Amino acid sequence: MPHQLVFATNNRHKMDEVTAKVGDDFKLLTLTDINCTDDIEETGLTFNENASIKSRYIFNKYGLDCFGDDSGLEIDALNGEPGIYSARYAGTHGDHAANIAKVLQNLQGQANRKARFRTVISLMWQGQEHFFEGTVEGTIRHELSGSSGFGYDPVFQPDGYNITFAEMSMNEKNAISHRARALEGLISFLKAQ
Repeated sequence: MPHQLVFATNNRHKMDEVTAKVGDDFKLLTLTDINCTDDIEETGLTFNENASIKSRYIFNKYGLDCFGDDSGLEIDALNGEPGIYSARYAGTHGDHAANIAKVLQNLQGQANRKARFRTVISLMWQGQEHFFEGTVEGTIRHELSGSSGFGYDPVFQPDGYNITFAEMSMNEKNAISHRARALEGLISFLKAQ
């Protein structure tokens, strides 16, 4: 029977991406699966701190091997914004349209549109914490393009491509995304256990 591992998220999009990447090697459980309805507040000032808050919370309360992640968009011309505030950049958590609109407004007149998506995963495994990180470099488009994905995907064009994340299939995005790269480190670690 595959080893059970809790992914400390309620984000369905993230869960789908991770499940597609992990396959049948592990039985991924959601917070709902373990009857966790607690609102785990991300009070950290870095991706590492926020990822750690989630994984440590679940491990300490339920004693289960688990991982949490924190991801965000870092834009060079905006001094790394929106960063850890990516999901609530415009004020309301998860308002993707407003977040994108604020990014595009803040980038008006900027020639430098270099950006990256960054993911940090904190894994609590048998009482020990391990970190895995993934980034993907790209640029912010001037307008939205594509309807797949979520968040800033319609304006993020990864380096080496002429389409946005939102124009890619989940398989295409999973092959190169920041979350996929962090997950590869996590999966390699787990398979070696």
